[in-house]
Amino acid sequence: MKKNKMMKNKINIFFLLLIVVSCKEDVNKGDTDIEVNTKTSVSHKSKDNLNISFLLDLSDRISPEKYPNSTMEYYRRDIAYIKSVSEAFDMHLRGKKVRAINDKMQLYFDPEPSNQNINTISNSLKYSLDKKNVTLSVLDDIKESYASKPQKIYDLAIADNKYVGSDTWRFFKSKVNDYCIEENYRNILVVLTDGYIYHKNTKIKEDNLTTYLTPSFIREVKLNNKNWESKIEDQQFGFIPAVHDLSNLEILVLGINPDNKNPYEEDLIKKYWSDWFDAMKVRHYQIKTSALPSNLDKIIKNFILNN
Repeated sequence: MKKNKMMKNKINIFFLLLIVVSCKEDVNKGDTDIEVNTKTSVSHKSKDNLNISFLLDLSDRISPEKYPNSTMEYYRRDIAYIKSVSEAFDMHLRGKKVRAINDKMQLYFDPEPSNQNINTISNSLKYSLDKKNVTLSVLDDIKESYASKPQKIYDLAIADNKYVGSDTWRFFKSKVNDYCIEENYRNILVVLTDGYIYHKNTKIKEDNLTTYLTPSFIREVKLNNKNWESKIEDQQFGFIPAVHDLSNLEILVLGINPDNKNPYEEDLIKKYWSDWFDAMKVRHYQIKTSALPSNLDKIIKNFILNN
């Protein structure tokens, strides 16, 4: 009787193991997606589809002759910031299953440079990825392109020495909704700027609200002293809202570079931009002063990956 009981237990264990193995095979058969890479130390939401846009300011702010910096030229900082964003994009993609990939990255200027080589390079930096076209070699190509091609854009712009300015306000007014915002995406706009806005074709003033901000304007309206903030609030200085609702857009502003002759200018610039974004109902934003790329790399990647 004892032998029969032992034999019965062995049979039960055998069938139990058979069921477990069978279930495991069914699960494996049902999940045929390939993971590009599961080894990433950065947390992210795999359900997010990223739509990342860059807005580059190729005005004379990037001129190493007009604004030299012995530590690291400002245009080189731009290039490194772009690289950090592209690395975050790469980490996001390599952490997703192929079937879940539906992500985009592109680069814009306003106005577009007259140099056709710059425009050709920028067009080559527009990527739209999904499960049909993504491969490891495509991901490697994106990473390499964003590590090398922005350098060529800045080199060409500096060599041309034709700084037409950057119509940032007009880009928000006329293009940001069409170019940078799509449904079912986490839309992120990375603005590379020194914080000043001016273009000769977009100079509008409505009471104390403007489409521009320059060091000379700040001096002219006497916002360069300790009472600058109360004057902004009391007399309602700021940017004219370009659009009414950017609640489906996140913005990361990098490269703020205030006039060092005014100790209040950095805070004033950030106040102008933050009030502007609040008025346009921007969902989430950060505004960062120009710093060495090694100091901003983690901040940039956290913004892209951890929100």
